[in-house]
Amino acid sequence: MQRHRRTASILSFIAMGLGQLYNRQFVKGILLLCVEIMGGYYFVSKLPHAIWGLVTLGDVPTHLVKVGKRYKNVVGDHSVNLLIGGLVILILFSLFIIIYVMNVRDAYRTGKQRDEGIKPSSFRTSMSYVADKRFPQLLLTLPAISVLFLTIMPIMMAILLAFTNYSAPEHIPPAKLVDWVGFQTFIDLLSLKTWSHTFYGVLIWTVIWAVIATVTTYFGGLLVALLIDQKGIRFKGLWRSLFIIPYAIPQLISLLVMRNLFNGQFGPINQYLSYFGLGKVPWLTDPTWAKVTVILVNMWVGIPVSMVLILGVLTAIPKDMYEAAEVDGATPFQKLRVITLPFVFFATTPILITQFAGNINNFNVIFLLTNGEPVNGNYQYAGSTDLLVTWLYKLTLNNNKYNFASAIGIIIFVLVASLSIWGYRSSRSFKEEDMIQ
Repeated sequence: MQRHRRTASILSFIAMGLGQLYNRQFVKGILLLCVEIMGGYYFVSKLPHAIWGLVTLGDVPTHLVKVGKRYKNVVGDHSVNLLIGGLVILILFSLFIIIYVMNVRDAYRTGKQRDEGIKPSSFRTSMSYVADKRFPQLLLTLPAISVLFLTIMPIMMAILLAFTNYSAPEHIPPAKLVDWVGFQTFIDLLSLKTWSHTFYGVLIWTVIWAVIATVTTYFGGLLVALLIDQKGIRFKGLWRSLFIIPYAIPQLISLLVMRNLFNGQFGPINQYLSYFGLGKVPWLTDPTWAKVTVILVNMWVGIPVSMVLILGVLTAIPKDMYEAAEVDGATPFQKLRVITLPFVFFATTPILITQFAGNINNFNVIFLLTNGEPVNGNYQYAGSTDLLVTWLYKLTLNNNKYNFASAIGIIIFVLVASLSIWGYRSSRSFKEEDMIQ
């Protein structure tokens, strides 16, 4: 009774397409058989070298050999290229395995139809079915493959680099090879004094910065939105437009202008302070003042975002709730506390968490305003205002410490993901999702 499904499955398992040929789906079977032949030839020749490259990261570096009176450059193994090439081959092999499994399942399904007395679909019928019923999945295949190679593979690459010693000056290909070191990079980062002092200092400032930056911009935006939404305020459109201007201007321009404004020696702010007999403030050169400055400037560029968001939430609150509260004799403060704020907090909590995560990785404000400075002599390749993400940038592009940068990237991901998930699951937006209908 189950003869066809079993035979077709076994044949497809032996070689791709044989089960389809057995089920008399000749075009599909020949196509799958071609995939089997091409894939088999490709992976037999490439896969062993790819695995060898991933495991060893190369045996012989590029070096010079003396031939007669001259030195000849002998190209050796490039560890990073071996790592990238190995990842690509493994991903392609995984796709090939998925196609292989789908081939067996297809042969089994068609064999089952034959066992039940149903005639197998022709190739044209199968194509028509895909075009009619599976067209969205067909279109999504290409973007999915792009995501696989352009997003997932770089992430995998970054993770793997954290477990190597890929850093200057001793392990930079092609002159030097890279080796697997396991968790040694993480151990050095967390326990080696030269690195751990910088890591914990930058980590603490990153968390402090993320909390203050999120709170100040959120509640600043809330205050501005509530003031504009008051009944007695005229020209509300003008006020909204006025406060949205900082958001409309590209951050690159705003932050570079701010950098000049806060210049300690030539900046107009210090010059105006001098006119009033006040001393010059070291806005960007003193560690504490530099941190205050980046928080103030971040409020300037961040408050309009929160204001626009909260203004949208305020318009969605039912007006009859305010009317009922007024009938009950509620004061404006009571209406704010009981009606307005719960709605605003409920609707904006996910965005608030997103802003917090974004501030942990807020590269623009720090890099364009202070470049992580002023210099901190106790830190390794980091300044007093550097966040983890700007420190990572300097380690990668300025100092070639790729293994430490990758380890910091993993820690940032774990930190952001953990705090975001915990914050969202603890919020009323998650626990009481049917509050607003």
